[in-house]
Amino acid sequence: MSIGVIGAGAAGYFAAIHAAEKGAEVTILEKTSKSLSKVKISGGGRCNVTHHALELSQLTKNYPRGEKFLRKVFKHFSVRDTIAWFESRGVQLKTEADGRMFPVSDDSQSIIDALESQANKNKIKLVYNYSVIEIQKTNGKFRVLSKNDELLFDKVIVCAGGSPKIDGFNFIKKLGHTISPPIPSLFTFNTPDEPIKKLMGNSVPDAFVRLEGTKLAYRGPLLITHWGVSGPAILKLSAFGAQWLFEKNYNANAHIRWDASLKSEEDIIQKLNDFRNAHPKKKVMTNPLFSLPARLWEHISEKSGVENEIIWQNLPKKHFHKLVQNLFCYIVRVKGKTTFKEEFVTAGGVELNEVDPETMQSRLIDGLFFAGEVMNIDGITGGFNFQAAWSTGYLAGRSANQINEYA
Repeated sequence: MSIGVIGAGAAGYFAAIHAAEKGAEVTILEKTSKSLSKVKISGGGRCNVTHHALELSQLTKNYPRGEKFLRKVFKHFSVRDTIAWFESRGVQLKTEADGRMFPVSDDSQSIIDALESQANKNKIKLVYNYSVIEIQKTNGKFRVLSKNDELLFDKVIVCAGGSPKIDGFNFIKKLGHTISPPIPSLFTFNTPDEPIKKLMGNSVPDAFVRLEGTKLAYRGPLLITHWGVSGPAILKLSAFGAQWLFEKNYNANAHIRWDASLKSEEDIIQKLNDFRNAHPKKKVMTNPLFSLPARLWEHISEKSGVENEIIWQNLPKKHFHKLVQNLFCYIVRVKGKTTFKEEFVTAGGVELNEVDPETMQSRLIDGLFFAGEVMNIDGITGGFNFQAAWSTGYLAGRSANQINEYA
């Protein structure tokens, strides 16, 4: 049996490896001159392989699109299976404090070597600079056409990844599949008109951020950059709010509570009063509270009308309440976005109701399979997109070669 895999990324390699395990002839077609390029650069070159979320319910809630679909997929190949697969091939993984998992080597090359070694062992052929423009199914065979060539396969697995433009899905649309238009996910918020940008490099470990006019709100570390605000809290918000923000043309108000453990303004008032009573003669400006960086505290104080030399016992009531407000609900105007480093992720792709989550086979065309970000699936940052790639790639590969059990 001959199987063509379109795309030499994480999902493509994993699909090809599992399709080839029982002797099928597998060829990977890659439109560029490189394979596994995203694996190479992810996690700052360390490769965030997966996330230590071993319970299914804990894992699937990290996917803004595809949660229900992936519940079925992950039953076939889980986080535990990912760990076991790499470790059985000599790549030990470690878990960091936030749950992200990396190779112990802290080098993405360890992951690439394992995948390439397995591909070589299974005699998988790689064809570079092969840009697919059309797939045709005739007489039970798939003709995969590029501009100057065509190849024939019994089965095809599409692992072409996300595309920033819907044109990137044209060859799939021609087959009759519905494409959800691609929009960006995982991005930082630009705040060009906000003075907060002057504090670039300042961060807080646990902020709570909400988009005004929605129920979208997430907590986590927040980083101030020279573009605006970033960090896990913002990235989660961008992923779950991708469609809403797209429709708003990335113009919105974000409300920041600098310490997520403070549940109400009353909590802040209580803590400020406790400090004022204990240290009435200390300057407000130079004594940061709530573990905030000194420059950020100074900025919030200034924004609240606090004068440089004012001491706590002389702080006017209106400035005290303004300080409370800015600590609990600091409003920044978002105008635009910036893609988050190398973590290029799009929402959109092949509609999931047209793919069988038990096999990854197209519900429209027998012998056609999908895996990875080419489908309308995306996860937040932290190893979730790679886990979806391993799981869907595994299932597509095994199903294409009619192997149903993980061994």
